[in-house]
Amino acid sequence: MTTGIKDVTRPLDAASVMALLPGRPRVLALGEPTHLEETLLDVRNELFRQLVEREGYRAIALESDCLRGLVVDDHVTSGVGALDEVMERGFSHEWGALEGNRELVRWMRDHNAGRPADEQVRFTAFDSPTEITHAESPRQALMALHGYLAAHVDAALLPCGADTLDRLIGADERWSDQGAMRDPSRSVGRSPEAAELRLLADDLVALLDAQTPHLLAATAQDDWDRARLYGRAAVGLLRYHAHLAGTGPARMLRLLATRAAVMAANLLAFAERRPTFVFSHNLHLTPAAGTMRMEQGPVRWWSAGALVRARLGADYAVLATAVGTIRHHGVDTPPAGTVEGLLHAMPEDRFLVDARGLAAALAGAPPAARESPYFGYFPLDPAHLDLIDGLVFVRGLPRA
Repeated sequence: MTTGIKDVTRPLDAASVMALLPGRPRVLALGEPTHLEETLLDVRNELFRQLVEREGYRAIALESDCLRGLVVDDHVTSGVGALDEVMERGFSHEWGALEGNRELVRWMRDHNAGRPADEQVRFTAFDSPTEITHAESPRQALMALHGYLAAHVDAALLPCGADTLDRLIGADERWSDQGAMRDPSRSVGRSPEAAELRLLADDLVALLDAQTPHLLAATAQDDWDRARLYGRAAVGLLRYHAHLAGTGPARMLRLLATRAAVMAANLLAFAERRPTFVFSHNLHLTPAAGTMRMEQGPVRWWSAGALVRARLGADYAVLATAVGTIRHHGVDTPPAGTVEGLLHAMPEDRFLVDARGLAAALAGAPPAARESPYFGYFPLDPAHLDLIDGLVFVRGLPRA
């Protein structure tokens, strides 16, 4: 069996990745099986540098708050802000504290310095402004979208003034109450004010769409793109808050599906402008139904990757990552009958695998699923080998 696997392995570099694909996809995704592991960020950073320098990729998208990501993009393109401030303000999920992300931002700024705008590499974040425990206030997105439109369209077309939005939003703290995740009654997502804001957000986005020819002529493309991002974030956030205030067995499914829809919409928008390299959890990027065990039982929803693949087809390519050991989390040498165990038997520490070739080689002996010893680690589902284009294997992760 090892001989058959050897036939579908490749060096882990951009040239080998592109050789697996029929052409350069608009969106090339690299997943990770767990977060906060610096070794996986090192692998990502090196592959991204090669994709930029050799394959023409011009953007990276990370699983972080899409609004915060604008701070990072301003820094890497124009040098706005000190690096420490950018790392603190420009990332959600505590990603800014990771050295691998700091190194990525530093490299992008150095790469872009002195280059014309059309040759620069852009930073994007594609996650919704939500955390596991709560969601943000819609203030930033709504006020920014309103401000853009107020500056460039006839005031009579606006559905309301900024003062109305400010009054309806109220105190930001009431939106971000962490107790609302476990107690829907604490959420403001179905209050009369929130309901009115959802209608106004819809009207603002509709106005943005209706005025597209004028706005593209009157403003920079980047400004219009950002206004669209504000619109997606505002509508998605208000929908998320409404589901946060809901009850019933489908509540968590609706929350997860709403987040996935925002992720997918952001990725599709980014892909319109430039070839984009995406880095996130395997769970979000694999074009399959996501599955997570919650307190009320397993929840299944269509992942962002599934939504994007449905729209882009072969223009969305996915590399999942599998690891052998994460000993500081109790992930020891993988069982021989799992995908990770079969790859762990290879002599190399890091390599690329033709996923569909591996699936064919294992057709007579389907691998077992590996068990996860802790919540944050999701081993590769063997059933997904036919859905992904490549598999990155990393033998072991040292203690973070």
